[in-house]
Amino acid sequence: MREIQIGGLVPFTTIDYPGKLSGVLFLVGCPLRCAYCSNSHLIDVGDGPYDPEKVFDWIKARVGKLEAIVFSGGEALMQGDATIKYIQRVRELGFAIGLHTNGFYPDLLARAAPFVDWIGLDYKATRAKYESLVGNSIAYDRMSKSLDFWLTTGKDFEVRITCDPRFITKDDLREIVDDCAARGVRKIAIQKYTPYAEDDAHKTTPEAREQFFNDADLREYINKKFESVIWRE
Repeated sequence: MREIQIGGLVPFTTIDYPGKLSGVLFLVGCPLRCAYCSNSHLIDVGDGPYDPEKVFDWIKARVGKLEAIVFSGGEALMQGDATIKYIQRVRELGFAIGLHTNGFYPDLLARAAPFVDWIGLDYKATRAKYESLVGNSIAYDRMSKSLDFWLTTGKDFEVRITCDPRFITKDDLREIVDDCAARGVRKIAIQKYTPYAEDDAHKTTPEAREQFFNDADLREYINKKFESVIWRE
């Protein structure tokens, strides 16, 4: 793809870049096939329905109204140089740049890092269960490399854990947060799984989805480990 492919746009949000009024661009393409994907229409690589130059004109019109532009997906870094060049253009307008990433492209993350101010990194499951969730055998190691790299930048970020009870137990969640704390992560977000596209054979219950949030001992265990814990219900 010669230019960035944009599959969606949110004009205003207060949650996608914590602490900043933001707009979000959803880019086309993702190397993973997560069982709980909420943006499955963005997975396949192809032409996005949004004209990149018209979107850029819209972004210019938001100067002084928004503080940040967040690049999400899909996986924003799958578009490589096209994403990085567009990020640079947007940042030159004075916006802070956020990036939502599954960490699958650590080398591209390193190249984008000078132009990105904050990332939300998805840590999807324990190593043992990662492949069954995302459909890719190397995704955990790539995410791990991206996490370790971003820690070296000293830039702000959060690790995001979506608690799909089909792939994460309470013990798994403890294992993940223990790993994050040991690496030096200071901010995490525990996210409730939303059943966007469950079939009859793989249904979850409200009780199963809420168990992580209703366990006071678990919440205390996690809250004590980090500077900031966001419980996204």
